[in-house]
Amino acid sequence: MKTIQSTDKVALFIDGANLHAAVRALGFEIDFQKMRAMFASNGTLVRAYYYTALVEDQEFSPLKPLIDWLEYNGYSLVTKPAKEFTDPQGRRRIKGNMDIEIAVDMLEMAPQFDHIILFSGDGDFRCLIAAVQRKGCQVTVVSSVRTSPSMVADELRRQCDTFIDLADLKKDIARARKGGQRENTDEDRNDIKNSDDLEDGDEDDEFYEAYEDESL
Repeated sequence: MKTIQSTDKVALFIDGANLHAAVRALGFEIDFQKMRAMFASNGTLVRAYYYTALVEDQEFSPLKPLIDWLEYNGYSLVTKPAKEFTDPQGRRRIKGNMDIEIAVDMLEMAPQFDHIILFSGDGDFRCLIAAVQRKGCQVTVVSSVRTSPSMVADELRRQCDTFIDLADLKKDIARARKGGQRENTDEDRNDIKNSDDLEDGDEDDEFYEAYEDESL
């Protein structure tokens, strides 16, 4: 990845709901092990943060398999309780904006990194990116303009140092679908902790489809 120097200390900041909405619109699911490995191979990956809200009063959260897997495979999880309600149409909705948590962590930790990768298209992060850049850190935004509508705010694309479209990463980070849309490589088969051990994404969809986030 040309935007990251081999000597760069890199951190990923992933807005879980925003990323899920973008890849769903593009029609694929992320293999988080491959994604982490891809960024680690282009620099020194110091941290990979994944932010999401959780419904705590449920006996079993639809996101639990994903959260557990990420915690055991090199990701740092940042969560908070989500607020659950029923909208006027009687549909179950979940509110849980993680913008403040992402902003506080990124500003606090920016001096430790050379390059920050933000997985979000939320225009509210424009001022955050500008502040991080003033601290001497390069910022890459990962989202997509190839969805309808676009998943990334124009002001965010203009502010960041580099923009990467998720569609361009698909061949490197997409999960192999069971049933044969794409076969696993030999490297995939030899992985002890392969992210294919996760269940299919239906449960993630169940949670995030009910998720109401102003950034989406």
